[in-house]
Amino acid sequence: SGSTGKPKGVLHTTGGYNVYTALTHKYIFDYQDGDIYWCTADIGWVTGHSYIVYGPLTNGATTLMFEGVPTWPDAGRFWEIVDKWKVNSFYTAPTAIRALAREGLDYVTPYKLDSLKVLGTVGEPINPEAWNWYNQNIGKGTCPIVDTWWQTETGGVLITPLPGATPTKPGSATLPFFGVKPVILDPTTGVEKEGAAEGILAIKEPWPGQMRGVYGDADRFKNTYFIQYPGYYFTGDGARRDEDGYYWITGRVDDVINVSGHRMGTAEVESALVLHNDVAEAAVVGVPHEIKGQGIYAFVILTAGTEASAELRKELIMQVRREIGPIASPDYLQFVPGLPKTRSGKIMRRILRKIVHKESDQIGDTSTLADPTVVQELIDGALVK
Repeated sequence: SGSTGKPKGVLHTTGGYNVYTALTHKYIFDYQDGDIYWCTADIGWVTGHSYIVYGPLTNGATTLMFEGVPTWPDAGRFWEIVDKWKVNSFYTAPTAIRALAREGLDYVTPYKLDSLKVLGTVGEPINPEAWNWYNQNIGKGTCPIVDTWWQTETGGVLITPLPGATPTKPGSATLPFFGVKPVILDPTTGVEKEGAAEGILAIKEPWPGQMRGVYGDADRFKNTYFIQYPGYYFTGDGARRDEDGYYWITGRVDDVINVSGHRMGTAEVESALVLHNDVAEAAVVGVPHEIKGQGIYAFVILTAGTEASAELRKELIMQVRREIGPIASPDYLQFVPGLPKTRSGKIMRRILRKIVHKESDQIGDTSTLADPTVVQELIDGALVK
């Protein structure tokens, strides 16, 4: 699970996983015999496993597989394939939608897209602007959009509209799938919140697609998902539930970044940077990115006597690509004299997040820091203004 670092080895079981991928594929995409179904995900990612292979094929669907990028040879590639194969259901990531929207409608208008019946999104919350572009220009205002929330660990979709049955709200994953019991927990007390509320998204009861373990590591399974809020499956995501009972995913509540729908731990990127001989310390946070949802912003302290340079910056980015993969390449890499730490040596990531979100006026009290003066230096040198 996750696209980087040492794989967790999420363990799924044949019966439950197969039943769940088949059932969710059938109802969420309103699959009918003879439909042509296309999920654009990489087949090595869980979305590829569940919704290119197991779900569709268990239902006897024709599933289309694609290898490449949506913008090559031009930004009409997806739509050309939809028309060529008369695709009925189309499932992609908000990142791809944002990238294609930015290229303009010249790449959409040559295609009819009249075979499409259901559109889906997966991997991260979709912003309303991208949702509306997808709805108007690809679905022509007539295709339901299923904005699906789930995880590698859940095996299949947990929160989603059902096409034609659930009134949608741009940006909301809407309502739980059959039998799924999401709850919003108070982050501090772990108590369930009723009605309209915001907090930790957890799942109260099991479902067939639920992971059965982390391969060879029972402790990691327990510690990652079940001890934070006993009696619940901890998703690691925050969410808001509105007055209609609709769920809105607000992002990760732990040190995880979601880049183009792929989750990775900030610690992994930091470790890759620190492997370089010239790096003394690194801290990584997520930064808003108009295409990828979140990008990666690295603060790097160099070893004594090492000069900061554009060349070294390039070298460090390449180091991360080598260690983890291209998806983890930092979008910004700021050389800094120090990091905001408490007297016990803990990095105050909250302050780093405020700086990269351009909210440095909201940093608040820095008196508990070992060296409060470092904060202004970070703000002055910030690469996002």
